[in-house]
Amino acid sequence: MVYSHEVERMCKVSKGCDHGPAPIPQEGAWTKVYEIKDVSGLSHGIGWCAPQQGTCKLTLNVKEGIIQEALVETIGCSGMTHSAAMAGEILPGKTLLEALNTDLVCDAINVAMREIFKQLVYGRTQTAFSEDGLPVGAGLEDLGKGLRSQTATIYSSKPKGVRYLEMVEGYIMSVALDDNDEPIGYKFVRLGKMMEDIRHGVDPQTALDKNTGTYGRYNEAAKYIDPREE
Repeated sequence: MVYSHEVERMCKVSKGCDHGPAPIPQEGAWTKVYEIKDVSGLSHGIGWCAPQQGTCKLTLNVKEGIIQEALVETIGCSGMTHSAAMAGEILPGKTLLEALNTDLVCDAINVAMREIFKQLVYGRTQTAFSEDGLPVGAGLEDLGKGLRSQTATIYSSKPKGVRYLEMVEGYIMSVALDDNDEPIGYKFVRLGKMMEDIRHGVDPQTALDKNTGTYGRYNEAAKYIDPREE
């Protein structure tokens, strides 16, 4: 170790008590984190790229500093989908510190990694007070039935108003309008569940009918519009 001349000339002042780092809540326990291997938990991080054209939600399940499970969800940029595929291959098996210093292909995913790192090392996780945390596979629960991301796609303009395109219920097929042309409901299809049924041998039309539903006062509408065509 090299010390400057000024430091060399200083007399020594003894250090008082040292209690180490403050404990953080982790998987139902209070833990003093000295090394990466001391970090465990499941949490989420949100990231964005420099032009803010797209965003990423990253979910990691970490056990003893090692990423055991990763869920990478992106929206807004076509290239991000391929970046997410590569990040999904890269992340499991890495330590948190490795992942933080690994190029995860897309800036939005890199920023999400930075944000989730802070969540985990400060004890702000979803599993802070859950004994033993969550099992590997818990990340899939965020996707719900059909294993599709929870997304909303809404477009609106001043002259033509709002268009519901996709909601948590599913892909919007038609929007119900009242006598004032105000939206009062919509018809949707659960794409994830429909495709699951088709994969399991159900006739496509039967699967479509089975997974189609309505929301709001859909049946009371004065008229219906296709939000993608009208």
